[in-house]
Amino acid sequence: MSGRSLEQQPPIQLVIDHSPWTSRNNQNRQSAASKRPFSSVLARLHAGYFRISLSLGGQALLWKLLTEKPSNEADHQDSDTPLLHIFDFLPSTAFLLLWCLSICILISISFLYLLRCCFHFHLVKAEFLHHVGVNYLFAPWTSWLLLLQSAPALIAPNKTSYLVLWWVFAIPIIALDIKIYGQWFTTEKRFLSMAANPTSQISVLGSLVAARAAAEMGWTETAVCMFSLGMTHYLVLFVTLYQRLSGSDRLPAMLRPVFFLFFAVPSMASLAWSSISGSYDTASKMLFSLSLFLFASLLNWEILIYSNPRFFFWVEKTQVCRPNIFKKSMRKFNVAWWAYSFPLTFLALASAEYAQEVKGDVAPILTNVLSGFSGLVFLGLMLFTVLNITKLLRENDPILSFAKDTTA
Repeated sequence: MSGRSLEQQPPIQLVIDHSPWTSRNNQNRQSAASKRPFSSVLARLHAGYFRISLSLGGQALLWKLLTEKPSNEADHQDSDTPLLHIFDFLPSTAFLLLWCLSICILISISFLYLLRCCFHFHLVKAEFLHHVGVNYLFAPWTSWLLLLQSAPALIAPNKTSYLVLWWVFAIPIIALDIKIYGQWFTTEKRFLSMAANPTSQISVLGSLVAARAAAEMGWTETAVCMFSLGMTHYLVLFVTLYQRLSGSDRLPAMLRPVFFLFFAVPSMASLAWSSISGSYDTASKMLFSLSLFLFASLLNWEILIYSNPRFFFWVEKTQVCRPNIFKKSMRKFNVAWWAYSFPLTFLALASAEYAQEVKGDVAPILTNVLSGFSGLVFLGLMLFTVLNITKLLRENDPILSFAKDTTA
């Protein structure tokens, strides 16, 4: 009887209770999962992404310089060569669209980085303590100053809005200069011989851009102060990096495009001194010649290597050429590629100023070649960025190593 009673018992049924507590739990998990991607975006968005805004601001300034006519219309018409005025055919609407695009992208990146400061302040602090990441903290303020100089007539240098915005963007650069340069003098672990790397020239670039913006307002003394500050530290940096002292070569292969900063600084220095002195004098020409020399030094054998594989094999065997320093950084797309763009733009800007001062056909041809090359690189990087938008925020970005160092 006991066996029959056991067989007659109904089967056990499992009932899932969809209580409010479980539904709330699922909703919390879903919301947390939806917030993770955005939080990871903020965690990976370091200040190095402002290289994009630097390139956009430099291109906007170049287009403004190439399309605007000089104040003396007679000199513009009596030019002995038409090569310098090829870009006069560019419509002013194109420059305005480029400037609007630049300021929209800069506002977007600045807003995202501001959110990073709010929600991941420990990463921003670690970025400030990193020997590479700290230099890119100058990039947002330098980008704003470039857009300020390339702004339409609505924000002219003789207006109060220009003056107020200059102070807003220049004060952070001065504060960072005092902090970083003070550490080079006083902190044992942050001596220049240990912390210097090619990205350190971005701080110099910020001072020179601020000097040119001040000179455009007529503030000659302030411009001279910022120019002397930048050039003094550039000379020290150049000698330190040239000698390759201990610690000065701590730069990942992916970030080697920043070597183009070597000729970006003297190019901007020639522009800044030209605005201070009121003419493209001998000092400006010397700085422009230095930038051309450094540019030729970087690209001397690179063009031959990429254009002829047999020549590359011969170079490897005979060891006539120095190592191909840009090969590893070009294997995969990275935001560091934008470091190719704005140095070329600054070189083209300096060549445009040089061509307006020097008569003949060689200077205008050089300006057209450098401006066209700069524009092609800029458009190519824009295309690569759009096609690889999902690869922009990499987990293996070398600048993000500061987060691992601080959490370890």
